[in-house]
Amino acid sequence: MVALSRLNGEKFVLNADFIEMVEETPDTVVTLTNGKKLMVKDRLDDVLKRVIEYKRLCNQTIQVVRKEKEV
Repeated sequence: MVALSRLNGEKFVLNADFIEMVEETPDTVVTLTNGKKLMVKDRLDDVLKRVIEYKRLCNQTIQVVRKEKEV
């Protein structure tokens, strides 16, 4: 999930898995896999950083630490 802002400043959360393309023309346009286009206030670099961070968090391995039984 990526937190973004609409042009009017309203915040929303977008599922990063549905992002197909992001371009600056000069406004930032996010194209989704269903063809829908969203214009956002955030810069392309900021969107990219947030998507990378989200993907990084999703792919972290979980370590289970078990306490040894006391004898």
